[in-house]
Amino acid sequence: MSYRITRKEVLSPNVFLMEIDAPLVAKKAEPGQFVILRIDEYGERVPFTVADFDREHGTVTIIVQAVGKTTKDLSLLEAGDAVLDFAGPLGMPTPLDGLHKVAVIGGGLGTAIAYPQAKKLKALGAEVTVITGFRSQEYIILEKEMTAVSDKLIVTTDDGSNGLQGFVTDRLKEELEAGERFDEVIAIGPLVMMRAVCALTKSYDIPTTVSMNPIMIDGTGMCGGCRVKVGGETRFACVDGPDFDGHQIDWDAALKRQRMFRTQESRACEDGHCRIGRGNAE
Repeated sequence: MSYRITRKEVLSPNVFLMEIDAPLVAKKAEPGQFVILRIDEYGERVPFTVADFDREHGTVTIIVQAVGKTTKDLSLLEAGDAVLDFAGPLGMPTPLDGLHKVAVIGGGLGTAIAYPQAKKLKALGAEVTVITGFRSQEYIILEKEMTAVSDKLIVTTDDGSNGLQGFVTDRLKEELEAGERFDEVIAIGPLVMMRAVCALTKSYDIPTTVSMNPIMIDGTGMCGGCRVKVGGETRFACVDGPDFDGHQIDWDAALKRQRMFRTQESRACEDGHCRIGRGNAE
């Protein structure tokens, strides 16, 4: 069995959206969960968070940044092509019931993961403030989609090229200093961004959920590769998460683990030949 790509769209430099025909996954997918795909029989198993799903049409959307071997191989595929494996939904859905006023923070590609959270919260009747941050205007994604699912959308860039300069923490701090109070903050993006958001929200005593994306292999808790230190205990992002209490994360350990395979990652593409079926290092 294979899974057909029904739509592909380039969102920004090296970032693209793929809609995959996977009705059984779409039937049960919820915000916060992920899938593991394999391009072909030579490929590695790579996790991607569910960016959206359509139960009626049986499709699941992922958003991919072409940075390593497998993601660059995936970028070569077009609508009509297919991937060999598409397993999911995996992980625990984000608990969103009972929240009335929420700030959803998306940093860079983390905006793709933040989108289904905001969409579900809006559908549940919550008041949703969305803050997204990007390097510059050319890297902004999902602005129209986020506008549709939020009561207030703030888009900021590091260089101010879109008219608003600063980090997501700057914008969140402005909201809090202006008197906004949130039941919860959901932050998704680079580890350093999520750590900074958690440091800010802790000072305001606001519960904060983060989505962890450590190294994953099997996605079922068997290998232990995705372990995360939470509240002094070892948890596995693939089965216990990927969402955790951001104030309980050991951020130093998480950052150290993220850098473990930098050398192997660069070697996988150092010759410039990132083609399907060559090697299995991401």
